[in-house]
Amino acid sequence: MTKRTVILGINAYHPDSSAALIIDGNLVAAVEEERFNRIKHWAGFPQNSIAYCLHEAGIGISEVDHIALNRDPGANFYKKAFYVLVSRPPVSLVANRLKNIVRLQGIRKRMEGIGAGSSHMRARVWAVEHHRAHLASSFFVSDFQDATLVSLDGFGDFTSCMVALGHRTRINPLYEINYPHSLGIFYTAVTQFLGFTKFGDEYKVMGLAAYGKPSYADGMRLIVRKTAKGTLCLDPAYFSFLRNKNTMLWDNTAPVLQTLFSDKFKDILGKPRRSDEEITNRHFDIAASLQFVFEDVFFHILNHAYSRTKNPNLCLAGGCALNSLANGKIFDHTPFRQIYIQPNASDGGGSLGAAFFVWHQSLGKTRSFVMKHAYWGPGFDERAVHEVLDNASQVLKERSCVIECAHNSEELCQKVARAIADGNIVGWFQGRMEWGPRALGNRSILVDPRRKEMQEVLNSRIKRREWFRPFAPSILLERTGEYFEKDYPDPFMLKVYMIREEKRDSIPAVTHVDGTGRLQTVSKDENPLYWELLHAFERLTGVPVLLNTSFNENEPIVCRPQEALECFLRTRMDMLVLGTYSITRKSSTKDIL
Repeated sequence: MTKRTVILGINAYHPDSSAALIIDGNLVAAVEEERFNRIKHWAGFPQNSIAYCLHEAGIGISEVDHIALNRDPGANFYKKAFYVLVSRPPVSLVANRLKNIVRLQGIRKRMEGIGAGSSHMRARVWAVEHHRAHLASSFFVSDFQDATLVSLDGFGDFTSCMVALGHRTRINPLYEINYPHSLGIFYTAVTQFLGFTKFGDEYKVMGLAAYGKPSYADGMRLIVRKTAKGTLCLDPAYFSFLRNKNTMLWDNTAPVLQTLFSDKFKDILGKPRRSDEEITNRHFDIAASLQFVFEDVFFHILNHAYSRTKNPNLCLAGGCALNSLANGKIFDHTPFRQIYIQPNASDGGGSLGAAFFVWHQSLGKTRSFVMKHAYWGPGFDERAVHEVLDNASQVLKERSCVIECAHNSEELCQKVARAIADGNIVGWFQGRMEWGPRALGNRSILVDPRRKEMQEVLNSRIKRREWFRPFAPSILLERTGEYFEKDYPDPFMLKVYMIREEKRDSIPAVTHVDGTGRLQTVSKDENPLYWELLHAFERLTGVPVLLNTSFNENEPIVCRPQEALECFLRTRMDMLVLGTYSITRKSSTKDIL
């Protein structure tokens, strides 16, 4: 019997800590640590994620052949040394980085005893440079044999951008942009200036941008400039992170970013907004200007990358690859004709990329895996669901809840489609959990997109989020071109397209103020149950679209049935579907609005 090759990828002591496991080049499991410890963007050692991956494969740590880390402390060593000599950053900042490196070097000891079986670990540990891991996370799981590769984020291993050419099992870097110049840092700094100071708040500003005009764009071009050969330059006078003692705190906690912008921002943008301050037209215009300038630099980089490779296939990765507004315009502003972005494009996806980099680039193995769906997290069978409901039977009885079990998927989908069409809010918990920040039909809250009022209802009863943030549509893959001006598939909800003008009134709850929607195309092959639900809703209403938002309430997306039930009970959700079971309140929460 041929021995299997097992590779465990890890993103540790970094935001969105995660683990991914591949066996003989095929992905078995991938998950972020926040789904277990319930702390958003958690940065630390992903012990629970590693344990889950090993359990899913039915192996112990002793059976892992290779461990791949998505950072290489030795990368860009001379550039780092030169920067320290010339810029003389605070000693505490250097000490903090060295402490993080020591933690990474202690990974082997931390791994002992995780998972079933012997605690002995024999695996070889590989350090994969941060952006090579990003690029691998996209290219090596795409169906492209050749492609232009671009990774863009804040910083990782002293680099903020890497452009490369991918060919079969090789990633060949062409050029990179190094510290302190970063498109991601520029976006985050303005996000903070607008009063959104939590780690990962950039997506809020994308929603805000639709309400403004880019009237501050010329001023912002003093902060970030396009430079020759697809590069960019930040003016250091506008940034404080070069002088901060600790730019980011990430010691086994939710990551905390210190203020990145300097007082000089006021010269261009005026007074920064407090987080509790009312949002005005000036803030709308700043957000719109930020997105406008980001896209200008973003396409500058992509177009130069194409000029170097002449390859129309594009693989994107890094935190900036989550900018769905920019992604939806790539076909309009660049020569690229095919795009692939895996669903966990930011730092969480580094564990996936590191594992596949080792398999293909380091070990020279051929490619066989393509990531067509995002369902790589924990799943729970009917027995687990029944046990949760049985333990909660008394509580459910006191809350006047009715539990029913469908005989088959057709019966289940017809019932749920009818409930949604009647204006109910449905928590939908099925199969294995999504990999990445988007709920894609397995851990989702679903409502009727034909009802404009559902945006306000969702926010008041469950989500409690900012009013200006849009909700996303899921649509049957085969109906995409009927509702959107572009029909290029996006199963991972990473592109924003214009909704056809004649269709906007039919799906107002998922049509943003600028006429756009961040769509998820649903394929019968990749998620047959969710496709069947959408199809049942279409048969009932004539609309092949559902409003899909993440199953949570200001927390990480629910992972276990127990968390889904708890979210249902503490909010004013009307129905919860756990596998084939449905839990419905006798008195609808609509009656107490």
